[in-house]
Amino acid sequence: MKERMNINKTEPGIYRAMAASDEQVESFALDAKLKELIRIRVSQINGCGYCINSHTKDALKIGETAQRLFAVSAWWETPFFTEEERAVLKLVEEITNISNGGVTDQVFDDALSILGETKLAQAIFTAITINSWNRIAVSMHMVAEAD
Repeated sequence: MKERMNINKTEPGIYRAMAASDEQVESFALDAKLKELIRIRVSQINGCGYCINSHTKDALKIGETAQRLFAVSAWWETPFFTEEERAVLKLVEEITNISNGGVTDQVFDDALSILGETKLAQAIFTAITINSWNRIAVSMHMVAEAD
């Protein structure tokens, strides 16, 4: 696959706006590993190989285990994830698949009761940001770099 266009070179303002969203996400109190799990799971759903590759590497660098990374696509079938992580992963799946009816009250309420309002808002914005990056990367055919 060949990259269609480098959006950063074509329209740098778009990249700056997305980078500002990333900076906001990095400032959040959410655990760094949880942020990466959000990014990876959303990228899996969206079929964004570029972002899966990038964020899997980032997760490993901060101490995430290979076992959990292998299992995140079927997190509900494993005992490897905490109650908080499970609530967030379910939430971000519904955010990402919004055309299937949006975020259900049950999923929202469960996440709210576990996370509280601030962390819930942060998890939602993290999912929105990576969804946007996925759409850029997939639309532009951004190519994952081999090690």
